[in-house]
Amino acid sequence: MRNIFIALLIGLAAAVIDVTPMLLQKLDLTSCISAFIQWIVLGLIIPSINWKMAAWLKGLLVAELAALPILVLVFEKDPTSILPILLFSAVLGAGVGAASGRFIQPVQA
Repeated sequence: MRNIFIALLIGLAAAVIDVTPMLLQKLDLTSCISAFIQWIVLGLIIPSINWKMAAWLKGLLVAELAALPILVLVFEKDPTSILPILLFSAVLGAGVGAASGRFIQPVQA
């Protein structure tokens, strides 16, 4: 239970970091809520994946893969947003991965 709570906190931190600039740019509320939920969910998923690689790299890869459906939707309306989305996903994904690797204890099978 402790690991889930920590994962939620890590996801919450990433969500706040991602959504704050979106709110400052006055993007629509639906996009902000979607991004917020995505990072909460990724905060739970990234530490749960057991890939044999550095935690930050795992986070980066998972976050980029999770961003792909969003990129498809965004590309139609605003292709210039693709690069910032990819950059934020990479940085925050690596951060979520690194934080989860440091603060979440592996579960013994």
